[in-house]
Amino acid sequence: MDTRKFNKGNVKMVAHRGVSGLERENTVPAFLAAGQRSYYGVETDVRVTKDGKFALHHDGTPERVSNGKYKFVIEESTLSELQATVLPDRDGSEIRQDIRIPSLAEYVHVCKKYDKKCVLEIKTPFTEEQLARMVEEIKEQDYLDGMIFISFYADNCKILRKLTDNKIQFLAAELTDSIFEMCKEYRFDIDDAAGCMTKEWVDKFHAEGLEVNVWTVDDPAFGERLAEMGVDYITSNILE
Repeated sequence: MDTRKFNKGNVKMVAHRGVSGLERENTVPAFLAAGQRSYYGVETDVRVTKDGKFALHHDGTPERVSNGKYKFVIEESTLSELQATVLPDRDGSEIRQDIRIPSLAEYVHVCKKYDKKCVLEIKTPFTEEQLARMVEEIKEQDYLDGMIFISFYADNCKILRKLTDNKIQFLAAELTDSIFEMCKEYRFDIDDAAGCMTKEWVDKFHAEGLEVNVWTVDDPAFGERLAEMGVDYITSNILE
């Protein structure tokens, strides 16, 4: 099995949680799979652990990705506890030892090594202190220029705008005039559910110099329609 190619034109492809169509999502193997392919960026989700570290996981617990085996809460666990947990492969086997919940540093290291943009989703509301520490940790790896920050939480995006000049994409499950006006004011690009995106919205954001990302697109024909609309990024589990 491999990624699925399509006529993407000038669209920049983002691997959703790494190449999660091939490897266990949000793990170093998934990030490596993206790094070794033509993706522009690698998306992942960051949470704060009990000991104030940064761990990468989508859900609040690993229950779904461990086939029900592990139900502990990410935010109530230390980073070392999380990293000691070996997750099953996508086929349910537990042979591999490299499928674990990674740290922010591991993710940034892989993206930097393969010259991929980090598309980092701030998964929960962070404090300004937490966001500042996160930015400093990335600076220590000399890869702040390689970051695109995304979040469903407007306050996260607004704090990050004070901390950095990096690209920031506001995540949305719909598009409204109020979201558009906020993006204009704070210079946020948009990262919207693909089913909501229209050519009119693409043109409206582009007219303000703002970019458009859409998630999560795994159907090649739909991806090609979005490319024809002129979207700038497509986030996908398997399309390349």
